[in-house]
Amino acid sequence: MELRKRQLKSLNDVIGQIVPGNRFYHRKFSEAGGSEGFSSWQDYGDRMPFTTKEELVEDQARHPPYGSVLTYPLKRYTRYHQTSGTSGNPLIWLDTRESWQWVVNGWKPTWRAAGAREGDAALFTFSFGPFLGFWSAFDAATQLGICAIPAGGMGSVDRLRFLMAQKPRFLCCTPTYALRLLEIAHAEGADLAKSGVEWIIVGGEPGGSVAEIRQRIEEGWCPARVLDHHGMTETGPVTYGDTERPNLLRIVHEAFYCEVMKPHTNEPVQAGEEGELILTTLGREACPLLRYRTGDIVKKMSLPGEDPAAFALDGGIIGRADDMVCVRGVNLYPSAVEAVVRSVSGIGEYRVEVDRRKTMAEVSIKFELRSNPQPDLPPKGEGIGPSPTGRGWREAAGEGLDPTEELREKLRQAFQLRFNLYPLTPGALPVFEMKARRWKVLHP
Repeated sequence: MELRKRQLKSLNDVIGQIVPGNRFYHRKFSEAGGSEGFSSWQDYGDRMPFTTKEELVEDQARHPPYGSVLTYPLKRYTRYHQTSGTSGNPLIWLDTRESWQWVVNGWKPTWRAAGAREGDAALFTFSFGPFLGFWSAFDAATQLGICAIPAGGMGSVDRLRFLMAQKPRFLCCTPTYALRLLEIAHAEGADLAKSGVEWIIVGGEPGGSVAEIRQRIEEGWCPARVLDHHGMTETGPVTYGDTERPNLLRIVHEAFYCEVMKPHTNEPVQAGEEGELILTTLGREACPLLRYRTGDIVKKMSLPGEDPAAFALDGGIIGRADDMVCVRGVNLYPSAVEAVVRSVSGIGEYRVEVDRRKTMAEVSIKFELRSNPQPDLPPKGEGIGPSPTGRGWREAAGEGLDPTEELREKLRQAFQLRFNLYPLTPGALPVFEMKARRWKVLHP
């Protein structure tokens, strides 16, 4: 259990730094104790309360603009980031030079897992906005001697041409955008096998650890492989993909003490069980988080042959506690639905709508058909309409199974739930270059 001993020392070092000036945690220590440190992880779990995003949002509202979670005087802070706001109000997060270096160090295991070497090149498709995005990946790349190529501020077609000209070994983007570039390459007649890309490092949304999504990206970008990564603005980089077992995300345990707990009972889960990921940053003293409820639902996986305290996340980030939708007794996570949609080769972009305004909630999926439609289809951008029988244009053309019918059957097998399906012509739906927002819930 050497890992746990090192982690406990790191925790107490952090507490020693934050106690004098961090007003947010001073209040928590005043109520629960712990300002002198903790004697064991059991002691920590018994006395240290959770930190929630709702608390942090309320704290920033009470103490604008940055809240009271900062440990040092404001003049020491040199980096500004904020969350994307997909789960509510965005959080502002500041770093000192030292705490930002801790964040950057947390990204380096991802580069090393992909076999990055000094002199390699990596292309980043994100625009340099205030959310954390791939900022830390960019800085980590330069510190490792990797040529970091920014590709923001241009349209997707120009970005694809730029990539084909630069021929980087690495591409950093969201899973959604890797699929988007794949579609553009097909339309432009570009051969991605000649792009030079060997690894596509994805983050920002679930997908890289989902077999169906990963397979679709890798088939289109062959011979490139996908490596998943996940982190949060509040915590920094947390995990990176396992190249031998791509369904796993490996935790940077030296930087985080991780707990996985059942959301409603707060009981620790056993290996093989699902729960909410709880994180404690073992560093980043300038803006620390202790027992932070991430809202991410994960499956805990033991690692035989490694330190008994170490574990990985099987299937990556399965979903978010606040994203799960219960329809007629069935729990739906967006990532689970996307895995089914992406397993159907004839489908491109899609949207999901959950209508709770009716007596029985209904789920509808609108999706674009990727193959060339028949001449009698509606003009571009118009719907083809729901398909009650599942028999459509591809089957009529003698090309085999209709994608609508295939999707309907796969959804039925996966969820035992009826979905309303609306096939659309290509270009009917807006596209995403960063985090995709494909779900909409209509309330009474």
